[in-house]
Amino acid sequence: MIRKAAILCSIVFALLLTACGAGGGSSNSDSANSPAADTNLTAEEEIVITATNYSFDQKEYHLKKGVPVKIIFKNESGNHGILVPEMKLRLDAKDSSMVILPEEAGTFEVTCAIMCGSGHSGMSAKIIVE
Repeated sequence: MIRKAAILCSIVFALLLTACGAGGGSSNSDSANSPAADTNLTAEEEIVITATNYSFDQKEYHLKKGVPVKIIFKNESGNHGILVPEMKLRLDAKDSSMVILPEEAGTFEVTCAIMCGSGHSGMSAKIIVE
């Protein structure tokens, strides 16, 4: 009986560690640490995308086509990241910034890159390149 309780407690503890409230802070790693970063690109603009539990600070982020921009990810609460596959953009607490060059106009979905709990599927925003 004690062994079953210990196993159950271990499973619950593991689940809690992977849930939104477990992680937190962000690091100040540079875009050069990110495998998809273009180290020869110098940002002309900068935007910050901030995540809290199950939401981003804005519904839309606007970028200019052809203008290099540094995307900075900040994690206010929970354990989150951002993912925009069309822009080869993935940021989290470890790799928190990247300089990108939006080459195509359009609307791109930003989703949470880390399974963060019950509100994960609704955690999204848009990057609009004009």
